[in-house]
Amino acid sequence: MVDSLTLVEMADLPQAHGFEVVGRAAVSAIRRSPGYTGQRALAVLVHAIAERAFPGAAFAVSRQGETLLQGAVGRFTYDDASDEITLSTIFDLASVTKVVATTAMAMLLYDRGLLSLEQPVTQCLPEFAGSDARRKRVSVAMLLAHSSGLPAYERMFERADTREKLLELTFQVPLQADPGSRAEYSDIGFILLGELLSRIAGETIDQFCAREIFAPLAMKSTCFRPPQKLHTGIPPTIDDRSVRHRVIQGEVHDENSSVMGGVSGHAGVFANTTDLMKFSASLLGHGPRLFRKETVRLFATRQAIPSGTSRALGWDTPSAPSQSGKHFSEHSFGHLGYTGTSLWIDGEREIAIVLLTNRTWPDNQSKLIKRVRPLFHDAVMEELLEKPE
Repeated sequence: MVDSLTLVEMADLPQAHGFEVVGRAAVSAIRRSPGYTGQRALAVLVHAIAERAFPGAAFAVSRQGETLLQGAVGRFTYDDASDEITLSTIFDLASVTKVVATTAMAMLLYDRGLLSLEQPVTQCLPEFAGSDARRKRVSVAMLLAHSSGLPAYERMFERADTREKLLELTFQVPLQADPGSRAEYSDIGFILLGELLSRIAGETIDQFCAREIFAPLAMKSTCFRPPQKLHTGIPPTIDDRSVRHRVIQGEVHDENSSVMGGVSGHAGVFANTTDLMKFSASLLGHGPRLFRKETVRLFATRQAIPSGTSRALGWDTPSAPSQSGKHFSEHSFGHLGYTGTSLWIDGEREIAIVLLTNRTWPDNQSKLIKRVRPLFHDAVMEELLEKPE
């Protein structure tokens, strides 16, 4: 990483593979295609670090399958001696797992005729039935669209110490609304969905995704449960003093996923920005194409029911005010992650933007990411679309 240049020196830098690699102070770097600077986007992130929104961040931007900007800012922690974020740093994606792994797996099984969106969940997961007759009306599509009537979250890790016990508790979580009557983002629903897809595929979600998604797209840094040798190269997400009583680095931040061994439909994937650009390009029809165009459109289209929902199938869509900012078209889709991650794709303009941070360090308390994300996305989009500031 170049660490002795300032942004104003960019024009004098040599080209490398069509990119300029530049730095600003000792804790940031950016690769850019000719004609792009990324200066405003980088400034937003540098300011965010100064405000302690997060200790470090990595981002990438592509249009029509070509990566135009890729940057890294800050360090693993707020300690001046901690490692710097680089262009290849791997982050805990948190709930971006829901689209990169779980929804992608659902799309492939749907394409292959193995998954019906209208199929009742109880057909694959009879343990979900219980005594509430409404549960038999919950469909696969409702889990994907967060309209099943299940609550957002339960601290099941407090009552379970094995994957099997946590799944047992998940099957028993009561509905809080009639299926299809309201949209409420639900980790519970995606834990169930991950188990359902695994049973259909006949293998665990991490095994399926590694072979059918990550390998074909050459997503070489993407995985559930990173091997021990990679842990020190992954920014920590929390100094956990209440549950696991250790610094969480290289293992999943989410406690429910942790009890499940780090493999779940709602959280557990780790990746870097390069791999997420490959994934986005595939969805937009560039590079290896894993999904039929019609399937991408189906899953990325906002649902009509429940009324007023912003949810598509697995994906979210922009709704003002949006964490994607104000410039993504109505044909856009994306997802956020609790650790401070996000992926947004504009299907109309074929633009993809990924932002990875560890905003949860050290204690989950900083919420400034909610202000930073829209500013960052607007800075990027305004440069790409040549809009005035």
